[in-house]
Amino acid sequence: MILYIAEKPSLGRAIADVLPKPHKKGDGYIMDANGNYVSWCVGHLLEQAEPDAYDPAYKSWQLAHLPIVPDSWKLKPKSKTRSQLSTLKKLIKQASSLVNAGDPDREGQLLVDEVIAHAGVKADKLAQTQRLLISDLNPSAVKRALGQMRSNKEFVPLSTSALARSRADWLYGMNMTRAYTIQGKKVGYQGVLSVGRVQTPVLGLVVRRDEEIANFVPKPFYEVLAHLLTDKNESFSAKWKPSEACQPYMDEEGRVLAKGLAENVVGRITDQPAQVTKLEAKSKRQNPPLPYSLSSLQIDAAKRFGMSAKDVLDTCQSLYERHKLITYPRSDSRYLPAEQHGLAPQVIKAIVSNDATLTAKIDSPNAKLKSKAWDDKKVDAHHAIIPTEKMANLTSLSSKEAKLYSHIARQYLAQFYPAYLYDETQVEVTIAGGLFTTKAKQETAMGWKQLFASSQSSKTSMSDTNGPSGHKDEEELSTLPPLVNGQQLHCARGELLEKTTQPPKHFTDATLLGAMTGINRFVSNSEVKKILKDTDGLGTEATRAGIIELLFKRGYLQRQGKSIVATQVGVGLVHSLPESATTPDMTALWESSLDAISQKQLRYDAFMSPLITQLNELVTQAANQLPNALAGVTGPGYKKRRSGAKTGYKRKSTTGAKSASKKRPSKKATS
Repeated sequence: MILYIAEKPSLGRAIADVLPKPHKKGDGYIMDANGNYVSWCVGHLLEQAEPDAYDPAYKSWQLAHLPIVPDSWKLKPKSKTRSQLSTLKKLIKQASSLVNAGDPDREGQLLVDEVIAHAGVKADKLAQTQRLLISDLNPSAVKRALGQMRSNKEFVPLSTSALARSRADWLYGMNMTRAYTIQGKKVGYQGVLSVGRVQTPVLGLVVRRDEEIANFVPKPFYEVLAHLLTDKNESFSAKWKPSEACQPYMDEEGRVLAKGLAENVVGRITDQPAQVTKLEAKSKRQNPPLPYSLSSLQIDAAKRFGMSAKDVLDTCQSLYERHKLITYPRSDSRYLPAEQHGLAPQVIKAIVSNDATLTAKIDSPNAKLKSKAWDDKKVDAHHAIIPTEKMANLTSLSSKEAKLYSHIARQYLAQFYPAYLYDETQVEVTIAGGLFTTKAKQETAMGWKQLFASSQSSKTSMSDTNGPSGHKDEEELSTLPPLVNGQQLHCARGELLEKTTQPPKHFTDATLLGAMTGINRFVSNSEVKKILKDTDGLGTEATRAGIIELLFKRGYLQRQGKSIVATQVGVGLVHSLPESATTPDMTALWESSLDAISQKQLRYDAFMSPLITQLNELVTQAANQLPNALAGVTGPGYKKRRSGAKTGYKRKSTTGAKSASKKRPSKKATS
């Protein structure tokens, strides 16, 4: 008897749908006509045991106990899904062979592997266990996946990586949360001070950005425009490019701070002859943007539709599980397996049927074209998020579902259009010994950009970073008259532009997600930057939205319009912790190491041993200093008692949080 173990019921039902009928449905399983079974987890059925499972004394929060580091790790069944775990254990015992059908990522791998291990499967059966990777719940895709199963042994490193992450998060979060909650109480802070290896550096990003804005001192700077005329009285403008001699009057970003210097330039060039001293025309091309990963989709949807990261993830899960219109959404890849290109005609047909407006009044997509997205070397367990072959009436979807489906579909269709082509002309003009520059652009072939012409009414342009084009903002390009190198011109007048430096902007959903995915930009250590260049990131595709929402839930972040800012509690916590706990360096290096474990480039012990050493140092540091930045700060959900009360604060009953002095935090409170 074969037992397929899916990550969740929806995936289990999708597998059963393509197995021989008739089916027999039981409590937590489906049996096919051949006597094979499909069962499922409901997310993680097992969780890390609480500290008091290792020693009853740990039920009381005391600095003397810290750090708590188990010699032998324990998992416990989750109470709400205990019956499903029992069902799986019985079926695993009866099965002659097992198939791990967890979601195609490291957590999906682990949550099924840990159930198999918990059931005490013997070595020979374990060695024969297969891995089923499904990223599309439509029957045809599930059938293809069943014909391409691999040995589960190939994915041991992926499971080990997830296990290391789970244990490391437990060690770090639980010990640091206890240490700072205990110390916080000494300065009058009531409540749990949750510290996590991902959530706290994210909070640190926001706190430092807020403070940079608050402490920003604007300063004026100056630019000079030359308004030029040809002998045919055709006009255009060019901007002054200061020479090295002007460096003493400029800031580190090359802006001129001395008004007198700029005024002098204006006077020198007005009503003076000018000459074209350099004219360079280049033909350029932009290839189609890659299909979406979850983070790139979340960033783009936040810019275009104002959707939060959680909104995007929840909507994608519905499109994947309920409607079966997109492939597996929790993907960190923007590439596709080469064999998937063979399905292009069917997928394109489904897209055009589902949303004909995408290709209305433009060239038809060419299914024979093959963009850089198809690259087996950049695809492992999962691939980019793309539409499936399923046809559906989009009017049956919610507004958010329809928007995201069309957005994902447009990005996929872009792979079947040629490159966007344009000519760019760069001009240098010399006036009174000074250099002035401008550039112009002329489109020669719209290519894939035809697809996005109809979406330009949105607030975000095609050229936004992480947007459809996948390219950074392009400089505004002027229109130029016909010019030749050496041509004589006349500078009618110089114009002084007075500008003021602007503070950085508060984080938004899009920019905070962008910071989490490109975290090396926020790392100061040059050596760490090098390490993180290709493997950077705070959290994973599946967890980033949850981390941001968790910081809101815990009262560390709040929204002000579209801006995300830190609360008083969030600021106090960051200023109470050591810098290493609030900056991305440590946790980003963790992610790099965890990725190395999954790639068989690092052993489990090589990651855990130095982590435990570091944890000892952090706990000692916490014990030797008080979090004075939290003195006088009222935690979320607390209000002052009336006079005569024994303690300074009282918990509001609506929050559901636990008192640090009496109860343990939930597992989530230490993640």
